Amino acid sequence: MEDEQLAVFDEYGNRLGVASRSEVHIKGYWHETFHCWLAHYDEICGETYIFFQMRSHKKKDFPRLLDITAAGHILSQEKIEDGVREVHEELGLHLTIDELQSLGIIKGELIQRDMIDRELTHVFLYSKPVAYDEFQLQSEEVSGIFRSTLQDFKALVQQTKEEIDVEGFHVNETGKKDFMKQRVSYHHFVPHARSYLLEIIERISAHL
Repeated sequence: MEDEQLAVFDEYGNRLGVASRSEVHIKGYWHETFHCWLAHYDEICGETYIFFQMRSHKKKDFPRLLDITAAGHILSQEKIEDGVREVHEELGLHLTIDELQSLGIIKGELIQRDMIDRELTHVFLYSKPVAYDEFQLQSEEVSGIFRSTLQDFKALVQQTKEEIDVEGFHVNETGKKDFMKQRVSYHHFVPHARSYLLEIIERISAHL
């Protein structure tokens, strides 16, 4: 995976060349990624819900934290629409790019001690309801699916709430889904820039 070849860009989106995934994250090159958020309006509850994946405990980066519903890198030879494979690989959902709504491109930076992640993120939304039993998770990548109301998540990102309720399931060691509700705080999420998350929330709200 670290040897995957990614196209690299300047901050304005001009392609500069190709580098390995490991080099991209060491040197902080801008590169393209695909993010797909699942969110829908529940008429019965009168609420908009947003879904998060729980990253597998096997992941090198941010294990067991809540994250974008499905996401991945766009390889150097791929088109943006090829990124929809991540939805199938990680979540087991067979969606096509035509079923998704484009939310545009958002620039994001995540700087850690051993990684500089600068992304030109192509963001998509799937806005139809998905039942929990439809998810067939790739255990090496994802260990659970949870959801919160969009308003609660916004309040958490804006720091007007310290904790919010999420509900969903975690896949146990036998492969069965354990359904649960729990309280989570901001440190239970991958530390994406708050500006990115707020932009996502606004764009999702505009489409639902």
